[in-house]
Amino acid sequence: MKNEKIKKHKKLKLFFGIALPLLIVVGLFFPLPYYIEQPGGTIPVNQMVDVAGKKDEHKGNFYLTTVEMVRANAASMLYSKSNSFATILSSEEMTGGMTNQQFDLVNQFYMQTAQNTAVYQAFKLAGKPYEMKYQGVYVLSITEDSTFKNDLQLSDTITAVNGHTFKSSTDMIDYVSQQKVGDEVTIKYTRMDGSNHEATGKYIKLSNGKTGIGIGLVDHTQVVTDPKVKIDAGSIGGPSAGMMFTLEIYSQITGKDLRQGREIAGTGTINEDGSIGQIGGVDKKVATASNSGAKIFLCPDETEEQAKASGTTNNYTDALAAAKKLNTDMKIVPVKTIQDALDYLEK
Repeated sequence: MKNEKIKKHKKLKLFFGIALPLLIVVGLFFPLPYYIEQPGGTIPVNQMVDVAGKKDEHKGNFYLTTVEMVRANAASMLYSKSNSFATILSSEEMTGGMTNQQFDLVNQFYMQTAQNTAVYQAFKLAGKPYEMKYQGVYVLSITEDSTFKNDLQLSDTITAVNGHTFKSSTDMIDYVSQQKVGDEVTIKYTRMDGSNHEATGKYIKLSNGKTGIGIGLVDHTQVVTDPKVKIDAGSIGGPSAGMMFTLEIYSQITGKDLRQGREIAGTGTINEDGSIGQIGGVDKKVATASNSGAKIFLCPDETEEQAKASGTTNNYTDALAAAKKLNTDMKIVPVKTIQDALDYLEK
């Protein structure tokens, strides 16, 4: 009896000495269905932008800033509680209900669009010639009742419908809306990797009562310029580098020294009308820019009314609050348009 108690005691000791700590460690680092949004990197834009193979000789740097998304575990969630620039998000909050693959594809689309619009804006502002070429329509969403839901992917580009090509998404919508629900339709499309595909399905009745194929779409255009501009952002996705790409391209094609030796970070989308759009995680971008030694941070600035209408807070207000929290001497500069940014840098 005594020996049995000793054996039982040894087993318990073994459990509490080895197995339990191991279980605790596994529990702490086991991936959870949450993500931690935190300051990412501050990256020189001239490393990504190539204009006719020429090197940017101006001193100083333009930096794009990123937010890092890390899969959470119990340990990292506990640590993030002590980091005022970390935000815990559910998978649903991060991806908006998309799969990780869909989320990545959409962010690639936004990055590609940001680059394209940046080239367009830079050449337009510089008074340099450019040509907008229509490529087709980007697929931004696919309805559950679409007969193409097993063929198309988000970010595909539809180039033809039943052999017809179009000059705009409006032309395509007009053509499709005149067709009969239930009739067979064949589409041609390309993937982001450049591969060409074809699929056949049927027209469906959309929620607005019109005929369609069950996709959300937007024009896919390409800007053709001389000199040629290439942008390689690697694995970075999203639209928030648009303004900084525009400034770098503009500086290179005009030869204007916008930086004047300064270390200038920033964030903001670039729109076709030249306006600078708001982005997410601006406090984290201020933090990474400040930590990297930037002295100026260009930041989108909306009115409070505009911010409320879009269900967000003003980036500029949030950036000022972040700078105050960091006690940084980095100057936060509000910009509503790309011209605002140029005016500030050229004065």
